Amino acid sequence: MLISFKWLVTAAAIGFAVMPGVAQVESFSKLARRDYAIGKLTKGKSGGYGWVVSNGSKRFFCRLDVSLAYVNKKEMVSILASGRLIKLNRAAFEASIGGPDPSIPQWSDLQAGRVKPADVGSCTPAP
Repeated sequence: MLISFKWLVTAAAIGFAVMPGVAQVESFSKLARRDYAIGKLTKGKSGGYGWVVSNGSKRFFCRLDVSLAYVNKKEMVSILASGRLIKLNRAAFEASIGGPDPSIPQWSDLQAGRVKPADVGSCTPAP
């Protein structure tokens, strides 16, 4: 049985018309420019880390887009997408890459919401 192309296009149009509003993804940079407040690091519904960014009436969950962070002079963490943290020896890591990497953020800054746009992934509306 062949389904006509016209029928498929019509069905798709009806499907999109009755579909609830699609969540709008915002960029962190755009939200920060609009003076949205950045909350402390928290875990999202899926277990991954991120921040709630809000302006009073609108709230977004902006996911963490960092895989490594410095904890102190001896320790750092690897951050998995699932939200699991794995402790690493900072001296061993830096020896393997040839020294400290200034692009790796401090864990305390991430926790406090002191983030750079490069540390933040997509932002989706939060309930």
